[in-house]
Amino acid sequence: MSRPAWMEAAEIERFFATLKAANPMPASELEYSSVFELLAAVLLSAQATDVSVNKATRRLFPVANTPRRMLALGAEGVMEHIRTIGLYRNKAKHLVETCRILLEQHGGRVPHDREALEALPGVGRKTANVVLNVAFGEPTCAVDTHLFRLGNRTGLAPGKTPYEVEMQLLRRIPKAYAEDAHHWLILHGRYVCQARKPQCWHCQVAEVCHFEPKTAAP
Repeated sequence: MSRPAWMEAAEIERFFATLKAANPMPASELEYSSVFELLAAVLLSAQATDVSVNKATRRLFPVANTPRRMLALGAEGVMEHIRTIGLYRNKAKHLVETCRILLEQHGGRVPHDREALEALPGVGRKTANVVLNVAFGEPTCAVDTHLFRLGNRTGLAPGKTPYEVEMQLLRRIPKAYAEDAHHWLILHGRYVCQARKPQCWHCQVAEVCHFEPKTAAP
């Protein structure tokens, strides 16, 4: 008899307790040294890997690591530093316009406000969630491809859309794990519960995961 689609509360507790024990202090794999650099890196990361973004920002941030410097560099200047990232032309334009708004409306600071963040060019709900969580410690969940897959596959937070999965995660993640859950889930989806073939044979939370049938080692 197969288990129900949804994880039960005790399974969710064990799921996160296990991930926490394995990685007590999870962190973003994007490289940044300020809230502005985090915002810029996340904006650039859409449809790109963290590795590729880090390679680009290692060139970009030494010459433009504040909204004023980025605006002075201009879209063409930004493009020269991020050409290796997909959609770099639009991302450069969005980043420069975001810097203009930060300077004109927020005193050059990244706002600690969802509505204000989502009003910035190139910043959607996912990017806003990352900034709110990583920079300001809010218990948000940025549902990217990894989290959407993980929420449905494991039974942790099934949903038909990223927003539905996000809402389920916010309801079902125990408060003790809420601030770091976003990182644990992204890393687990990136390195273990992968899209084509989840690596169930060495997954630490396989016993509480509702995905069936479990995969075997190659």
